[in-house]
Amino acid sequence: MRLRFIKAEKKDADLLINIYNAAFYDDYVKYGECPAYGKTRGEMEASIEKFPKQIIFNEDNPIGIISLVDRGDGEYYLGCLCIIPEYQGKGIGTHAFHYMIDLYNDWKKITLVTPADKEENIKFYTVRCGFIIDGTEMDGNVRLVHFLLER
Repeated sequence: MRLRFIKAEKKDADLLINIYNAAFYDDYVKYGECPAYGKTRGEMEASIEKFPKQIIFNEDNPIGIISLVDRGDGEYYLGCLCIIPEYQGKGIGTHAFHYMIDLYNDWKKITLVTPADKEENIKFYTVRCGFIIDGTEMDGNVRLVHFLLER
């Protein structure tokens, strides 16, 4: 597998919508809501402006997205790390995460949230990426787990 990362631009909005919809469809069905699913072109363009994204490619095939938001003073928020289902479980997410922390090498603290019942996500972030669980909260009808990684 030959992965490469390309910074998303507004012109990529439709492509990002397709990747998000493929990656988050099951969450939308399961929870009846998912903030990453079903975005309009305008919403995605605004998201690209506000939250820098890298499109993950395998060869020439777009297969995922990662977004790390700079909150200042070495603190970042991992807003999205998604891989389309047929490419999950192949180490791509781990590679993408390490690519991003190398790209943003001034990081001191990274946080993120994921649904509490997504055991594969919890295992991925704790075992593969080194995060610790830093609490939970309810967001609508979904319990979220907060993660923290510090150095």
